[in-house]
Amino acid sequence: MEEKLLKDGNISSAYFRLAIPNVLSMVITLVYNLADTYFVAAVGNTDLVAAVSLCAPILTIQMAFGNVFAQGGCSLTSRLLGAARKEDIKHVSAHCIYSGYLTGIILCIFFFLTGKILLPVLGADHDTILFASQYFYWIAAGSPFIVASYVYTNLFRSEGMSREAMLGTGIGAVVNIILDPVFILILEQGAKGAAIATVVGYIVSDIYCTVILIKKSRILSLNPGHIRISGEYEKQILGIGIPAAIMSIVQSLSVILLNQFLLPYGNIEIAAMGIAMKTVSIVNLVLIGLAYGGQPLFGYFFGARDRKKLKELTRFNVRISAGTAVILSGIVFAAAVPLIRFFMDDPQVVQSGSLMLRLQVVTMTFAGIVLLLTLIFQSAGKIGISFLLSVSRQGFIFFLVLFASSRLWGYYGVLLSQAIADVLSFILAVILFYRCIYLKWK
Repeated sequence: MEEKLLKDGNISSAYFRLAIPNVLSMVITLVYNLADTYFVAAVGNTDLVAAVSLCAPILTIQMAFGNVFAQGGCSLTSRLLGAARKEDIKHVSAHCIYSGYLTGIILCIFFFLTGKILLPVLGADHDTILFASQYFYWIAAGSPFIVASYVYTNLFRSEGMSREAMLGTGIGAVVNIILDPVFILILEQGAKGAAIATVVGYIVSDIYCTVILIKKSRILSLNPGHIRISGEYEKQILGIGIPAAIMSIVQSLSVILLNQFLLPYGNIEIAAMGIAMKTVSIVNLVLIGLAYGGQPLFGYFFGARDRKKLKELTRFNVRISAGTAVILSGIVFAAAVPLIRFFMDDPQVVQSGSLMLRLQVVTMTFAGIVLLLTLIFQSAGKIGISFLLSVSRQGFIFFLVLFASSRLWGYYGVLLSQAIADVLSFILAVILFYRCIYLKWK
């Protein structure tokens, strides 16, 4: 990271230099995610689309386990950089990267051993089980590479190499997009082809990141001799990383639960929700990029105990995140019908999916602020509160709202549950931030 920029530079300039490549990286990730949906939907089989949508939580679980060492490592590395402890960063980075690969191997074995149990839990029925299993097992096989990719890119961001992180994601996305039509449409491999293209993209991304780390990084390390770290550092990595992982796992559980509540209404509704949730990620991933683009700054300033710059950065980031969310949400809300039709021109899917999309996106401004405040607590090393917020919006608050609203309003209650949960989580996050951080800055 360019320390002179952080110490003496303008907050907004420093933020945009880090955030813009990160936002572009999230946009690339969006394209990565949408490519499978687009080419699978081009086959015209709603059961195939539903099957791939049902397996979406598996990718989220892989991301979750990657985030243990990705976000935990990024938060600690940024604070160590602010405290000028660069030798310790070598140990932390090597530990996180190798732990990411090992975690992916364990996850791969787990998926293969439990696949027959997990697929029905995900919502696969007799119409979708064959397609879902084809996608599931190939994605499971790629777990080590998928998990490690999140570790690489987050550690790059902690050093200020947002551009390199973006390119790492981008190269994988390009490979995926090129291979998708080849495997899905030309070779007619369907769900299996979509999964293979995705895994190959992650492998190429990991290779690129490994080369860049060795050649360009000044503080990160792949030396096996640096793997060992102190118990205190392990505690800090896991203390931040596990809540971040739980947030992703809880997100997967929320998708699984949502699909179970939609299952009585038919696979078309599940397919429509899958497309709607992929589309709403247009807004969500941009907000993630804006929030996490500022994480190295938050971590650095917390490490340097610079309250003035922390306050300035927080106010600036809230304005940017909220403004962007309002604009993007408005565009997606207005263009809901053509956006759903872009993926699948089925009248029932378009009708259901456009309603689902509008109800998902209408409260994304609240969701963006919750994400930002959660990240600030992570950067401050406040483990308990970051954990609580991590499991609120798509965790315990969402679960309670889903059960209550589905009983009160049936099908429409299921669709409204996320919007209600977003508002309630926002209220909780603002109260905690004001009491636990903002008052201490005065």
